[in-house]
Amino acid sequence: MCGIFGIFAPKEDVVKLTFFALLSLQHRGQESAGIATADFKKIDCLQGLGLVSQVFDENNIKKIKGKIAIGHTRYSTEGTSDLRNAQPIFLSSIFGSFALAHNGNIANFKKLKKNLLQKGHSFDCESDSEVIARLIAASYGKNWREKIVNGLLPVKGAYSLVILTQDKLFALRDPWGIRPLILGKINGEGLIISSETGAIETIGGQVVREINPGEFIEISDGKASAFFQKKVKKTGFCIFEYVYFSRPDNIINKKLVQTVRVRAGKLLAKQAPVKADMVISVPDSGTSAALGFAQESKIPYQEGLIKSRYVGRTFIQPQQRIRDLGVRIKFSPLKPVVQNKNIVLVDDSIVRGTTITKIIKMLKEAGAKEVHVRVASPPFKNICYLGVDVSRYKELIAAKYPTDEIKKIIGADSLAYLSLTNLKKAVGKIKIDFCTGCFNGDYPVKLEGKLFRKRLAVLISNVGKGTNLQAIIDAVNQRKINADIVAVISDSNDAFGLKRAKKHGIPTFVIEKSEDLIEVLKEKFVDYIVLSGWKKIIPVRLINEFLNRILNLHTTST
Repeated sequence: MCGIFGIFAPKEDVVKLTFFALLSLQHRGQESAGIATADFKKIDCLQGLGLVSQVFDENNIKKIKGKIAIGHTRYSTEGTSDLRNAQPIFLSSIFGSFALAHNGNIANFKKLKKNLLQKGHSFDCESDSEVIARLIAASYGKNWREKIVNGLLPVKGAYSLVILTQDKLFALRDPWGIRPLILGKINGEGLIISSETGAIETIGGQVVREINPGEFIEISDGKASAFFQKKVKKTGFCIFEYVYFSRPDNIINKKLVQTVRVRAGKLLAKQAPVKADMVISVPDSGTSAALGFAQESKIPYQEGLIKSRYVGRTFIQPQQRIRDLGVRIKFSPLKPVVQNKNIVLVDDSIVRGTTITKIIKMLKEAGAKEVHVRVASPPFKNICYLGVDVSRYKELIAAKYPTDEIKKIIGADSLAYLSLTNLKKAVGKIKIDFCTGCFNGDYPVKLEGKLFRKRLAVLISNVGKGTNLQAIIDAVNQRKINADIVAVISDSNDAFGLKRAKKHGIPTFVIEKSEDLIEVLKEKFVDYIVLSGWKKIIPVRLINEFLNRILNLHTTST
């Protein structure tokens, strides 16, 4: 997730307008920011690490002038938080120089980068965005439009792009429609491209419409021409945009984000009611859902946590150590408000579990009697390679533990998540499908390789020391097999392998009934079952559901 912006308005101060638009998109990325401008003759580019207000000031912003501009706020999904990875990316081609800003993540970028390296291309940074730029620079075409379209042909994944040449502005949205992209206008003549509607309105522009999945827009001489570069059978707009990424004032697919979040809170109150003295939120992204929960439950809403406005969003900090520090200095409980109270704490999502754990601890230290956590989205169980910085299952608390275990780990008195059905109900009907891969494994882009590492459930007995299980764990950790173990299951609490699994943070289950076994396998979205000493009869229904996907190690030890 990043923020991108573009403007073609020769009569406006496009640099300052881009600066203010990027301030409005700051929540979409806080690691670096950049602006590139063109004056019909040359392109200038200025980037830096940090927030928009830290990168640009009155002195350096005067150094870049132009009639067209693009801007970017970065949240890294590929590549470290390094100045080399700041955008816009600036390259040269046979038609002259160009600059590119990208929101999304290219799922097959490593393969594409390897192909380019084999052809003699070199790279200046680590990001997948440079792969897109190099593909465009290297592609065949009689003009910029053809070069861009041909360069993107092999790309699979999420990309909303703004591309600046010396005299043109291009905007593209991937055919799956994974990330948002909006077309706007300003003062009747200028045209704007933005990740969110709020950035357009902030600078005095008007929203025209959303750019459609697969649509390519070329802007020159103040006019826009549009066509479709590519169509796919299945679209997939990231539903997490409604949950967390977007600002509440953003309108996506004709749905106001604030309204969606309030509705989600109301549905959550119906789905998982609880008796309490007050409802509080994890500000700011949990506030809208908390208001909805309070309205539906008739439990009064209070401000129980004060948020420092000068600390970045903790989920999108690049390292866990920084996230932990950010939580401690970001939130302060109001002790007189929460003391001796039973509290409903509403959050938008739980991804790694670190933030919510520390907040609950702070609330109880401040005197709260009970903290009942309600989450306005389903359990975040799956890795994402389409624009969310979550690439390992072991980072995801819901991928490792069932809800009851998570409740204990985070220190809550109760825990409930909004169902996916109710989340979709909160959004309502839209023209395109959703990407819900982070919740249920249903991604719009079907790729082999690391995007779809197979999910294994290992079934063990209480015989032996768990050596076969350890061999499987080692093979997974050493990447000898393209899979992750999402569950270790036994019919006995005495199975030594359960201890081995817990040591490695793998969810464990003791199951005696075949119906319960089937339920767990479904809940964990298991691709393959590995039998490692399992002695019980496998039910016919399970054999049929996992036809050719049950592996037997032919041993009675575990």
